[in-house]
Amino acid sequence: MKKIHIVTDSTADLTEEEILKYGIHVVPLTIQIDNDSYIDGVNLDPEDFLGLMENANELPKSSQPAVGVFKDLYERLGEDGCEILSIHMTGGMSGTVRSAEAAAEMSEAKVTVIDSMFISHALSFQVLEAAKMAAKGKSMEEIVARVEQVRKQTTLFVVVDKLDNLVKGGRIGRGRGLIGSLLKIKPIATLQNGVYTPVAQVRSHRQVISHLFKVFTEETAGKIIRSVGISHANSLVMAEPLKKLIEDTGIKDVRLTFTTPVISTHTGEGAIGFMYYYD
Repeated sequence: MKKIHIVTDSTADLTEEEILKYGIHVVPLTIQIDNDSYIDGVNLDPEDFLGLMENANELPKSSQPAVGVFKDLYERLGEDGCEILSIHMTGGMSGTVRSAEAAAEMSEAKVTVIDSMFISHALSFQVLEAAKMAAKGKSMEEIVARVEQVRKQTTLFVVVDKLDNLVKGGRIGRGRGLIGSLLKIKPIATLQNGVYTPVAQVRSHRQVISHLFKVFTEETAGKIIRSVGISHANSLVMAEPLKKLIEDTGIKDVRLTFTTPVISTHTGEGAIGFMYYYD
């Protein structure tokens, strides 16, 4: 039986152990900070990035991998007839999945491209599920069906501590951003169909934690929780108390990571992402 290769991008919060264990292929995005270019996860540390962003003259920009990078990878992985499943961050925030789709059309390999509609751990939920099923010899049809199910049963919240980057990135107006900053408003948003969508506003870290935990317990009541992930941009003040609340319910494998520069560019320092999926 031919192997199914799993490809994703550097916005998936995967550990090195997971990447090696399942043979996942990670294609990095690029970050431009003023006149300097960095490769996400290669020569740019997520924590160091926050300092570089703070001192930059302009808001850093992320660039999706070139179509040729994907095409070369697909050709190499598929040269012996193996199939490829390429799962990527939401097309609502990056052109990465479009590059992958264009490369798949140009490639002689058998490539299936999926827009995860998510980022961070919510992307890795789909990638890991696919990789585990591929390792068990499941078919492409079975894997794609399960990935779609995982996506439908995934929830992602992002909480921004400071509104500066949302203003600079054009996601909220400057006047609204100024008022929000003065009132110390912390917007809570979801990714609905892959698009940043505000759902609530609170004014303290404690209220953020309380709101997220309340929604989590209500939505997952009576369901089997498969995985929970928290990513942060130097915001353990919110991430750690939320993680403890989740663990106190009996869930002991909450994933906690420092998020990638690609995401920090959108959210700014102090943000957290809270993600989970269930059956």
